[in-house]
Amino acid sequence: MADRNTVIRSLHDIGLAAWFGGSLMGAIGLNGAGAAVVDDKERTRVASAGWAKWTPANAAAIGAHLLGGAGLLQANKGRVAAQRGVGTSTAAKTALTAIALGATAYARVLGKKIENAGPVPASGPTDPSAETPSQIAAAMRQEKIAQWVLPAATGGLLVLNALQGEQQRATQVVPGILQRLLPFRR
Repeated sequence: MADRNTVIRSLHDIGLAAWFGGSLMGAIGLNGAGAAVVDDKERTRVASAGWAKWTPANAAAIGAHLLGGAGLLQANKGRVAAQRGVGTSTAAKTALTAIALGATAYARVLGKKIENAGPVPASGPTDPSAETPSQIAAAMRQEKIAQWVLPAATGGLLVLNALQGEQQRATQVVPGILQRLLPFRR
């Protein structure tokens, strides 16, 4: 095992930072700007154009995060198996990553549905008005939920990254391995 994993750790962390930051900025800033458009039939179009511009960068960020995560898992497979708590935090990260990936894909499908509807009246990009067609209104309500699942899940991944950083401290590795091999009762 290499002493340093700077490249894969950077891919992992920068990718996650962009995924988290982009989803949070989009939900607050981009959709907020779309809602401020005066013509209520242009609100979804403006936000959709911004999300379409972000999609390739977001895909690259997600890819970098996944590539880095796979590399870190390979580099730390011994600790995952041997150190108490590392396997659990890794499983939690895997589950949150799956949730974030699912929410990302679902949000994109919903976003394309809203985008393809053309100019429809709406209070905001994810807020239908009484005049919004019912199928598009339903997609908007679902999109509103998905857009908040993303920063919640990716934010959770950032917290688990911090935990795993702490688990790599020398003062945690040896006791964690010993606890796995010889479970103590406290």
